[in-house]
Amino acid sequence: MATLNECRSALDLVSARITQFDEAQRRAHIGERTISLTISDLDSVFDMRLTPHGLVDITPRPSTAAGNRAQVRITISSDDLVALAEDRLDYAKALFTGRVKVKASLSDMARLRKLL
Repeated sequence: MATLNECRSALDLVSARITQFDEAQRRAHIGERTISLTISDLDSVFDMRLTPHGLVDITPRPSTAAGNRAQVRITISSDDLVALAEDRLDYAKALFTGRVKVKASLSDMARLRKLL
């Protein structure tokens, strides 16, 4: 099981990957969305915003604490989050096998897939 700090580092890695795209591409394809990422085995949630500048305002909280309803809600284990961020786990395979659960609009799911 990965730690909360390792999960935060994984999110930083995903954010850095987003900023590697050309700025014009990011602005054209990334709309601002609120995201909640529930880490199922750590009973924790990371609330954040997806922007053309990457993932911002990343804030951890216990899963028992109330948070705002995010536009994209993801549930994943700590190890799977780290594996996805490090390209050791395929997003589509993880999604279709239930290792990653996403509640979002179809357009948001397509965008998310491109980022991971």
